[in-house]
Amino acid sequence: MNHRHSPDDPEVRAALASLDVSALAVNVTVPEALRWTDVRRDQEFTLSTLNVRLLPDGTLAAKAYGRPTAGGRGAYVSFPVPADRPELTALIEAAATRASALWAAHRGLG
Repeated sequence: MNHRHSPDDPEVRAALASLDVSALAVNVTVPEALRWTDVRRDQEFTLSTLNVRLLPDGTLAAKAYGRPTAGGRGAYVSFPVPADRPELTALIEAAATRASALWAAHRGLG
């Protein structure tokens, strides 16, 4: 059975026009100079990655992820991004803007 439809098919156009994109998230490496540490269960973690999400209302949310500072095979744990660090807010906003430019310039499936 062949399920191919033309993009010009009205049914296909309607489906494409009403797409429900449920997840818009990017992972960003935190530059070395902006990394920080936090503690969970008496273990210090170095936060080196951000997961930035675009929420349905157009605002951004972010979580920081890191590994134990002492090394080893510790879990990759999430932490809140400190609200009192304007440089991290700027990083999150720059990452979202950069991601939107990369998405807008996509060249289709490879």
